[in-house]
Amino acid sequence: MSIINTSRLEITTFFLVGMPGLEYAHIWISIPICSMYLVAILGNCTILSIIKTEPSLHEPMYYFLSMLAVSDLGLSLSSLPTMLRIFLLNVPEISANACFAQEFFIHGFTVLESSVLLIMSFDRFLAIHNPLRYSSILTTVRVAQIGMILSFKSILLVLPFPFTLRSLRYCKKSQLSHSYCLHQDVMKLACSDNRIDVIYGFFGALCLMVDFMLIAVSYILILKTVLGIASQKEQLKALNTCVSHICAVIIFYLPVINLAIVHRFAQHVSPLANVLMANVLLLVPPLMNPIVYCVKTKQIRVRIVAKLCQKQI
Repeated sequence: MSIINTSRLEITTFFLVGMPGLEYAHIWISIPICSMYLVAILGNCTILSIIKTEPSLHEPMYYFLSMLAVSDLGLSLSSLPTMLRIFLLNVPEISANACFAQEFFIHGFTVLESSVLLIMSFDRFLAIHNPLRYSSILTTVRVAQIGMILSFKSILLVLPFPFTLRSLRYCKKSQLSHSYCLHQDVMKLACSDNRIDVIYGFFGALCLMVDFMLIAVSYILILKTVLGIASQKEQLKALNTCVSHICAVIIFYLPVINLAIVHRFAQHVSPLANVLMANVLLLVPPLMNPIVYCVKTKQIRVRIVAKLCQKQI
């Protein structure tokens, strides 16, 4: 678990947690967890496949939806290895370098998902506010450029995390409080000065909150535009195009905000509640987003049903 380095005990292995107090039931808990991962991966892969193979869906809205599916897949695959090791194999150990790598990917895909949700809100505002110029403004090339910018933003924002964590010294504690590695969780174990990590971690959280505030501004502008439409039927039709995105925003940001509050302020929350909230953050958005968009988006729903009918024939 540890090595002696210059007469000091230095931690090289961390220990993750499953469900505190329910360790005896881990094998049973693994069944719904594995089922959620399976549905999330299949759902997002289905959306990507449908958008890729259907020329009628080669539009900005569906390109952004495919970016959301990629970020959801990334979140699922980033946490899957440690979740399976803990609940199926009862192996909570993770090496320091593997932990730093995992938190890089988890935070990176979290930032990417937040950025995609933001650009999707602008997409909905543009489609409602200026429908005649929508296609000419959001061309395929411009959408691809936006995707590249969002990817680079996500990488650059979280790139310092593993390096700042690796520069810290861990010599007393090795027990993490989640089933996967998070920056704010790992840095608390350091016995050296972690002020840089605290400040940069706060900056990263602030970036997510800025995205959320800009999404709120977008919907204020959307509501203002919709209220200017004379026909009530057209108003409802315009708002209906935003329902799926609103659900995705709530599903993503509610666990993020709850977990941030717990880490910053609620020091006496039970370990089980802490783990549950953290697992909801990575399990629920990738699971629910494909379901919400399949149910609420007729174009995708129709094509999925058509594919299923073709297979049956």
